[in-house]
Amino acid sequence: MRILSAVFFMVGCIFSVGVFAENTPSKPNIVFIISDDAGYADFGFQGSQLMKTPNLDGLAAEGVRLTQGYVTDATCGPSRAGLMTGKYQQRFGYEEINVPGFMSQNSALDGDDMGLPLEQKTMANYLKDLGYSTGAFGKWHLGNADRFHPLKRGFDEFYGFRGGHRSFFEYKNLTELEKDPIFLDKRIERGFGDYQEPKGYVTDVLGDEAVSFIQRHKDQPFFVYLAFNAVHTPMDAKAEDLRQFPLLSGTKKELAAMTLAMDRAVGKVLVSLTELGLAENTIVVFTNDNGGPSNHNASNNFPLSGTKSNFLEGGIRVPFVVRWPAKLPKNTVYNYPVSTFDLLPSFYVAGGGKVQSAFGWDGVDIMPHLSGLNKARPHQELFWKKESRAVYRDGDWKLIRHPDRPAELYLLSKDVGEQHNLASKYPQRLEKMYKKLFAWEMTLERPLWLLKRKYEREDVDRMDVYRQPPANNEI
Repeated sequence: MRILSAVFFMVGCIFSVGVFAENTPSKPNIVFIISDDAGYADFGFQGSQLMKTPNLDGLAAEGVRLTQGYVTDATCGPSRAGLMTGKYQQRFGYEEINVPGFMSQNSALDGDDMGLPLEQKTMANYLKDLGYSTGAFGKWHLGNADRFHPLKRGFDEFYGFRGGHRSFFEYKNLTELEKDPIFLDKRIERGFGDYQEPKGYVTDVLGDEAVSFIQRHKDQPFFVYLAFNAVHTPMDAKAEDLRQFPLLSGTKKELAAMTLAMDRAVGKVLVSLTELGLAENTIVVFTNDNGGPSNHNASNNFPLSGTKSNFLEGGIRVPFVVRWPAKLPKNTVYNYPVSTFDLLPSFYVAGGGKVQSAFGWDGVDIMPHLSGLNKARPHQELFWKKESRAVYRDGDWKLIRHPDRPAELYLLSKDVGEQHNLASKYPQRLEKMYKKLFAWEMTLERPLWLLKRKYEREDVDRMDVYRQPPANNEI
């Protein structure tokens, strides 16, 4: 009897271990997709009747759409520095966009010295620590010098370009391009230093490269960072995509065609996850790096005022979708403010990591909030800053500090278009928030580089031009 009991006990233990192993969830794969300079309203899931985005619309229907998703800055480079590190990028001096030749002569750094400081760990670094294979595809814009290269910042593979923009087609005349002092940063690079012009439309090629990475790493947890340069200028579109919009013309038609191409590339990625049986336990995030620059690419930020480069809602609030079928409800809407710097801690915790105060993250794990387990706001306070311009959001109250006029105060829950300045009606609240903003600024580093003053003037002027939200019939 004792022998039989021992046998049954051992069999029971083996069975229990087997059941436990079977029921233990594996690390989720992570696919982080980010567009460039897209408008808040320029997707079907955001209400557009002009754009054709069936794959992204499907993603939103299968996941959570965040109506108050924010970036940490209204321009490309600083926004990417914030999401890559999980921090306010001003904490380590990455306050301005890094475009060589645009800097003030008195900047501490310029040219190849501008980039994400090497002491800052990236999203890829943290996920590699958890056993993820990591691949970056598309726009980098976190430093042009070799020491800032994605392969030296935690990524195992890279296919893309180091700078802020490039043609969507193959550069034919490389001799002419070499006259550009930053021509290498516009070249497509495979790995490190292997420059090769794409043989197809860049948006399509980036989608294909991401799919290839997924297929090659399907048997291990992977992290894909797919950073499209669409729909940033230059406005380059394929002829067959342009023909899909016969009722549109000019830049708006080009924008629609470029958006369609990006949606098609996203569709390839989503299909690959389904075909490989990976969709259920893969986190897919789609968002944008900053608000749409309406004067450059005809993007539409309805119902928000403002554009890229300023701190009105149209500059910092972006489309934001999260899908994780294994954990999150589908076809739901989340209405509390979140930020792209929340993605790093969210991915890290999902991958089995434990957040430590030493990481210094400002972001939080938003998955319990999106699933409904945590009913509280992820953030009571959020901040933005660019030189003397700054914003402090406390709950639904938003203070905007300007360099050339008195501060403004808005209640976003009742005035998302920021048309009713309440500063004179609530002077005590204004003063309290103003002081809190200054106290936050005292925790920051000085900017490592600064733009020429004329660009600050241009940003303020563009804010004034786009103070009125666009009309509903334009989307």
